[in-house]
Amino acid sequence: MRLPGCKLLRTSIRAAALIMGLMACIAAQDGWAGSRSIFKILVPYPPGSTPDIVARVLSEQIGRTQSVAFVVENRPGAAGLVGTEAAARGAADGTTLLLAANPYLIDPYLRKVSYDPLTSFEPICYLARIPTVVTVNAASPYHTLTELLDAARARPGRLTLAGTGPASAAQLGFEMLKRAAKVDMTFVPYPGPSQALNALLGEHVTSAFGAYAPAAEHIKADKLRALATGSRVRIDALPEVPTIAEAGYGDIEGDIWNWLLAPAGIPKETVVQLSSWFSAAMQTPEVKAKLTGLGFAPVTMCGADFAAHIRKQYEDYGRIIREANIKAQ
Repeated sequence: MRLPGCKLLRTSIRAAALIMGLMACIAAQDGWAGSRSIFKILVPYPPGSTPDIVARVLSEQIGRTQSVAFVVENRPGAAGLVGTEAAARGAADGTTLLLAANPYLIDPYLRKVSYDPLTSFEPICYLARIPTVVTVNAASPYHTLTELLDAARARPGRLTLAGTGPASAAQLGFEMLKRAAKVDMTFVPYPGPSQALNALLGEHVTSAFGAYAPAAEHIKADKLRALATGSRVRIDALPEVPTIAEAGYGDIEGDIWNWLLAPAGIPKETVVQLSSWFSAAMQTPEVKAKLTGLGFAPVTMCGADFAAHIRKQYEDYGRIIREANIKAQ
């Protein structure tokens, strides 16, 4: 006996099966992103920090062009350690990412961490850097980096250099320069770049080393003088200022980095997809203009080159930390 409504039920089942088949087909065509439309970028620093800015600018751009959503989650604490360790525990499927900076490589040498910077994460892309610069007060008698270092050599331990610290990228850059130039200068740590620059403006220290952006207005106003850049290339806004290498003091890279990483073990095709999205976003004129205006220099180094860069920087940092006997405070 055929019960009433059976025909309607069979029709509904066939329709549901058709819809499910179509959805599976669409997901297959969309590939990896078809079933993962929400991604989380963990930023181990507060809102408004440089990694936070990069994460938000790029996630907005990719969200517009790829029809996927990126959620930026700030997990500050312990100089980036809290957020980094949280990201290391994330699922290895590409939906959890980390926007890392220099402490990612410094922390493992100075404190107990639950991640290995060379094996716990998969390198995606080196996105952008913040150029650094060595500055002196405009009233200073030193007009070149060589003049400053010659004076330091003539007066061992008397000249000072201010920077964010201790155990920061600024201090490590300073220690690299000090060894390359064979001089004895004293590093004076401050909680942030503005405090270091205020000390220099007040002539409480001889020089300073840090990000170009906070010093830019003081340089333009002729209150500070830039002697050299801590990058491997000159800063576009300061074309006449040589790099530390051009000044004759070694291949020193004192930049502040912004790196995109993912928990180790994610599929290779996922790495390729993420690299493609972020590389394309970094190449758009709008993103380039926005980041450049905020003091960043786009890099977009991905794959094996990026992995090799991480390894070299990690080894360089380890050597300097040991030689200078830098300790966490």
